[in-house]
Amino acid sequence: MTSKKELSERDICTKYITPALKKAGWNLQTQIREEVSFTDGRIYVKGNLSSRGKRKRADYILYHKSNIPIAIIEAKDNKHTVQAGIQQGLGYAEILDIPSVYSSNGDGFFEHDRTCTEGKIEKELSLEQFRTPEELWQRYKKYKGVEI
Repeated sequence: MTSKKELSERDICTKYITPALKKAGWNLQTQIREEVSFTDGRIYVKGNLSSRGKRKRADYILYHKSNIPIAIIEAKDNKHTVQAGIQQGLGYAEILDIPSVYSSNGDGFFEHDRTCTEGKIEKELSLEQFRTPEELWQRYKKYKGVEI
């Protein structure tokens, strides 16, 4: 039997993160996208030469509707801590203007709530405690200051 520490980041996603999302009520077909590239990378110009920087790619983007991203999850393999991907996720969330950011290594989730809805910006959640689509939609609406 392979230990969790030996699993790749992709295995952690398949065996732990995706099942936790489905259990929380997220629809795999319409609300979850994996390995999403969302920028083309910065263009660098030097003299008459130009090149493009690395594209930004989130491990998961969760959607309310197909064109409304409401949360980001950065996955790491189990050799990392549960919060190891949070800084990377926060950078992506800033670009996409998303309030809910998560990091996971398969043991649970580390949540960063930019709205501070529950009085704490950051907290750890078990795999079974991941937020429902409705909870994160309500948070998103509060963050954007809209009632839809």
